Amino acid sequence: MPGPSDIEDPEGAPSLPSGSLAAAAAQVAADAPHVEGTTRAIFQLAWPVTTGLVLVNAVNLLDLFMVGRLGPNALAAVGYATQFHFLSQSVLFAVGFACVAVMARAIGSGDPSRARHALAASLVVAVIAALSVVWVVLSAPQLWLELLQAEPAVSALAIPYLKLVLSSTVMLAVAMMIENGMRSNRDTRTPMWIAAAVGAVKVALNFLLIFGGLGFPRLELVGAGLATLISQAVGVVLFAIAVLRAPRGSSLAVRPRDFWGNGTLLREVVRLSLPGLGERLAMNLALLGYFRVLAEFGSVAIAAYSVGIRLLSFSWLPGSGIAAAAATLVGQALGTGRPEAAIRIGWRSTQLAVAVAVVLGGLCAFAREPLARLFTDDPATIEALVPFLLCLAFAQPFLQAHFALGGVHRGAGDTFTPFLAATAGNWVFRLPLAYLFVYVLELELVWVWYAIIFDHMTRTSWLAWSFRRGKWLHAKA
Repeated sequence: MPGPSDIEDPEGAPSLPSGSLAAAAAQVAADAPHVEGTTRAIFQLAWPVTTGLVLVNAVNLLDLFMVGRLGPNALAAVGYATQFHFLSQSVLFAVGFACVAVMARAIGSGDPSRARHALAASLVVAVIAALSVVWVVLSAPQLWLELLQAEPAVSALAIPYLKLVLSSTVMLAVAMMIENGMRSNRDTRTPMWIAAAVGAVKVALNFLLIFGGLGFPRLELVGAGLATLISQAVGVVLFAIAVLRAPRGSSLAVRPRDFWGNGTLLREVVRLSLPGLGERLAMNLALLGYFRVLAEFGSVAIAAYSVGIRLLSFSWLPGSGIAAAAATLVGQALGTGRPEAAIRIGWRSTQLAVAVAVVLGGLCAFAREPLARLFTDDPATIEALVPFLLCLAFAQPFLQAHFALGGVHRGAGDTFTPFLAATAGNWVFRLPLAYLFVYVLELELVWVWYAIIFDHMTRTSWLAWSFRRGKWLHAKA
């Protein structure tokens, strides 16, 4: 159910597109010392990103609200299919991090030509990678679902939906790279408006196709998949129009000639993408293992997880916007040779993210039962969902902090440290603890939820230690 600006699994790090003339890019670099590292500069970039993500997640929640009326099996089917969609997005987020790191430095140093070539290289790498992942998953969807111990009734619902959602991944690859290019150029408002347009199309198609509104056939979960596919196509068209309208000389005015003679930047994008890809795969493979543990408790646990993640994602969105702003500002600061500004941005971004997490996490904790009842009327799902929401609320400060710190590292071109942090959090704590609680100690479902907190605490600690060491300031991008 994601759109062009969607984040992936909200437990992971978020992904992070108005053209401008070369002179405008130079002016950004000239003005940067006066604004970067300040709360105002961060908010100027962060609020449109956050607003766009709120719109996308509102659409996702409307999807779940509608699908939830089809029963817990439909919700569980969405949960399984979404895990594979997250896996395909993992590759795209990795390439997007590389795109921001290279483009932001190029724009900060007043080199729009290099920025255009970097965007072109990112588009090539993203499309090839998306095709590869989609082929692997769709070549044997039944097998993958069986490995996750999906119940037969759930698999029957999940496979058609999975095929439709994953079919949109190549279009998502194009949209995400252009979006990251725009954010590198400090344009976060255009993606926000595109997200609004895509969301409106998605909601309208949901009404028409899931329940058969206005005489359309009632397609239920298949209708939700078709709505995602069509709305994704609308997003690609809108991003393409924005690129074609960018003025000549703009960092975003990519044309066919920018794709030729680009071998050096292709290799650079791949080099920066590999650690990010490792991070995404480490997280998503761990989440698949985590899903397998949840499957021991039946479809109700899967349904609770699917609803809970999207409900709490609203409280995480400001941190996602702050992370995107931090990546852009850090990259441009280092592009102009000002590491002290990059450090100041890192501290301020983390402070803002944690402050927001405390407030919104508290609100979500106190309203957890009404929120659960809003999206499902199944008593068993509500019983599993309420403690999960409380657990995620406690995890908020740690999660928001590693969002911001991850954005700082990636903006500097250090994509390896977030990979190490994510690997440690997921494979040293979350997954082993979940297996210990269930298969060794035979504890209740709530203990599986607790493992999430240890994951995010580990990632935050690792990234904070790395930030203080300062080696990220010398990463090559």
